[in-house]
Amino acid sequence: MAKISHHAALIYTMVMVSASDRNMTDAELASIGDMVLHLPVFEDFDRKKLTRVGADCARLLQEDDGLEQAFALIKKALPKKLRETAYALACEVAAADGKATQEELRLLELIRDHLSIDRLTAAAIERGARARHQTV
Repeated sequence: MAKISHHAALIYTMVMVSASDRNMTDAELASIGDMVLHLPVFEDFDRKKLTRVGADCARLLQEDDGLEQAFALIKKALPKKLRETAYALACEVAAADGKATQEELRLLELIRDHLSIDRLTAAAIERGARARHQTV
């Protein structure tokens, strides 16, 4: 199994959520791009590689056991202190288009499990994402 950087692991997490319902919306893609462009965790990431990293993730997810492979790569690449960050980014993508599908919610549950995010922390992260994407 290949190795990925912590940047790629964070991007894989976001792409997985966006692709989970087989409908990567413009709002979700814009959210991913904005986060990669503006968040401090990505300040040393070559943003020109975003499209390639996203495509690598999409290719991996097409394989028979692609989801499990992706989770293994992500977990291996992320230091513990970035696991909550990965979950927060995933929640932002799920909330970006104003609605979280059942597929996205199920994937968020899998991310929580694979990255060992406790329920209280997950609930706080989810509530924050919902609040940031609320409309009148």
